[in-house]
Amino acid sequence: NILWSIIEGGKEAMAMYPLFIIALALSLDAFGVALCIGLNNQTRFSNKVGFTISFGLFQFLLSYIGAYAGFLFNTYVASMPTIIGGVIISLVGVIMIKEGFDNKGKCPLLKPKMYIILGISVSIDAMVVGFTVLNNIAKVILLEDTLFIGAITLVMVTMAFIISKYLKRIEVVGKYADYIGGTILIIFGLKMMFF
Repeated sequence: NILWSIIEGGKEAMAMYPLFIIALALSLDAFGVALCIGLNNQTRFSNKVGFTISFGLFQFLLSYIGAYAGFLFNTYVASMPTIIGGVIISLVGVIMIKEGFDNKGKCPLLKPKMYIILGISVSIDAMVVGFTVLNNIAKVILLEDTLFIGAITLVMVTMAFIISKYLKRIEVVGKYADYIGGTILIIFGLKMMFF
């Protein structure tokens, strides 16, 4: 019985490995955006919590919705969402650089609507993965898999905010954080659109 349970556990771990790689890859955009947000001097703990929840929630929701509706939309929508998400992320990068030049008033990235806009933008690729990869899975397993994707994103975004806290202490990074963050977001946006 013990040997059998070890074998079964090994099979489960092997089955989780591809899903873990997919979840990790999907969370990288959220990680990059969170890193940029964390570098902003106006970002507060409540903003970090809000973005962490938003990114994790939308990764889960959009991958679930994509998988559930994948058989209907696979041929019509699969190529467009990454372009739209890339444009939005690039625009946010431009806003961040502009804010670096202005350096006055409240940061536009920290407005409540940005939790939804950025949450959806970094999660559109999760919807595409749902369309193409997860759409043939049973509903119970699908729920578990998409919850796992959301949980990995929560962990990655939390790590990004922790890293950004230490990066801000480096004088050059702290001084030019808006420019660095904005440039990174533009590169992420271009990557989503063209690669």
